[in-house]
Amino acid sequence: MQKAAVAAITPPLLMALPANSSAPNRKLRHVAVGVGGMGWHDLNRFMAHEGVEVVAICDVDANHLKRAADALPNAATYSDWRELLKKEAGNFDSINVSVPDHNHFAIAFESIRMGKHVYCQKPMCHDVAEVRALTQAAAKKGIVSQLGTQHASGLGDRTAVQWIKEGHIGKIKHVYLCSNRPGATEAYRFKGPRPAQGEAPPTHLNWDLWVGTAPMREYAPAIYHPAKWRAWQDFGTGWSGDIGCHIFDAVWKGMGLEDPLSVIARVQDSWKASPERMLDTWPQSNHIKWTFPGNAMTAEKELPVEWFDGEFYPPEDVRALFSLEDYPAESAMLIGTEGALLIPHTKMPVLLPEAKFASVTAPVLEERDHYHHFVDACLGKTKTESHFAQSGPMTEAIILGTVALREPGTLLKWDAKKMKITNLPGAEKHLSRSYRKGWEVKGFR
Repeated sequence: MQKAAVAAITPPLLMALPANSSAPNRKLRHVAVGVGGMGWHDLNRFMAHEGVEVVAICDVDANHLKRAADALPNAATYSDWRELLKKEAGNFDSINVSVPDHNHFAIAFESIRMGKHVYCQKPMCHDVAEVRALTQAAAKKGIVSQLGTQHASGLGDRTAVQWIKEGHIGKIKHVYLCSNRPGATEAYRFKGPRPAQGEAPPTHLNWDLWVGTAPMREYAPAIYHPAKWRAWQDFGTGWSGDIGCHIFDAVWKGMGLEDPLSVIARVQDSWKASPERMLDTWPQSNHIKWTFPGNAMTAEKELPVEWFDGEFYPPEDVRALFSLEDYPAESAMLIGTEGALLIPHTKMPVLLPEAKFASVTAPVLEERDHYHHFVDACLGKTKTESHFAQSGPMTEAIILGTVALREPGTLLKWDAKKMKITNLPGAEKHLSRSYRKGWEVKGFR
């Protein structure tokens, strides 16, 4: 496990292209790892930037790869990201990592070691130790980084950040985060456990490469690939890991939060009562509470931040500040000494009570594309919105919540500097994992 603390990490100011650039005005040479699902969306956003040349693409699913290759006939194609990095090492400047969570770190870490700029889908990594190492590696190498929290570049989140900083609702007393998206439990959060016996994977899918760093599991249809892998501890980080980075981002950034002091989690009884499920799947309902050190923006010396999903909802009195019937299923609510701020996911924030703040107008902000902003930063024109120096510590806190989920009902006291759970050392086994033989990450541990 990585022991060093994240100390005084700051993002690079304006990063130019690597030293091997042939000309200052040439295009950013980009490669995409993972081009199905969200990866297909990511690829298309990068392709839409006139300053980008996609030189290589990679996917373990031949069907996904073919669709992308048809759109990019001049790009080299690979099924194994390791082969891509080796053969294309001198041919690209930046990479986007758009694969399941368990392989984020291996790809991003090796790319950073090579001095490449990295756009990585959220969450940054599967484990706390991986997040810490990736955050430090990006700072050490001085590369441009961006977490895939695309809504952080939207007008809604950026307005919320400004309103928080302007102090309209006074000192912050409590923060409530939630993601109670209709249908998500049934579609993505399986009860488990996995089938006792699997079957041969389809011919278009390289299952060994898909599993990558995780323990080898037999393939089974409709529960892993495509898009269903988040339910399993081997591959995903659960619902809070998936959506938490979106919901938390404006709060974290606006308030300037630092590492939590403690975390505790509550889960639904059926999951907690099943040893098989507790070892295999993530709970279908989570209630996580972090305690953060207070700062100049908080009402007290400590700030409670709570997360709710599945069958757990923010308290009625909190939701009633906006509307019990129309409370946004995915949102953040900050309770202050002078009012409240609701940040609906993907929408404009609302100051409450609305009559009190009727004279407050939204700031005039330029439209921004999260992907293009990363490209422009790689070209030396700006700084990224969700660089790892900012989004790394936030992700670390969120993934620490998944550690608490596996120790439900137990308050875990966190020493971030030492990366220690001081009152329950046995829980530290959840901070990192062992990689499958042959998939060890060079330079890590």
